[in-house]
Amino acid sequence: MQTLVIEGYLAADPSILAAQGSGRKRASFRVLETTRYRRADGEAGERTTGFNCVCFNESTTENYIAPYARKGSRVVLQGHVENDSWTGKDGVDHYDLRVVVEDLRLKNRRRRGSEEAGPAGVAVAEASEDDIPF
Repeated sequence: MQTLVIEGYLAADPSILAAQGSGRKRASFRVLETTRYRRADGEAGERTTGFNCVCFNESTTENYIAPYARKGSRVVLQGHVENDSWTGKDGVDHYDLRVVVEDLRLKNRRRRGSEEAGPAGVAVAEASEDDIPF
């Protein structure tokens, strides 16, 4: 299995879902990563790639993602890629790749709706809208 490390920003607030049978919680979110490069003609360019991610670890979902992660949060995650397939209501088969998150680090952890310092009393700098590449 190949391991993938992505550093980027959450495109939207994570979706916290509960499994129908067991009630176990999981988080689903999209991470955007921007790569900057120089073209052959010397012009600067950039490419933004979006990654669909899912975290099945209930502890991580409840203790870190739900209270701290929100649109624009900077994250570093480690995981592996899986194929995802489903059949739509119209009977058409759909295919996608998703990253199954094994480890997640939030770079700006502040509880939703709170202006307090992060865990262990460490003040966390919030990114302004000018710092977010999307």
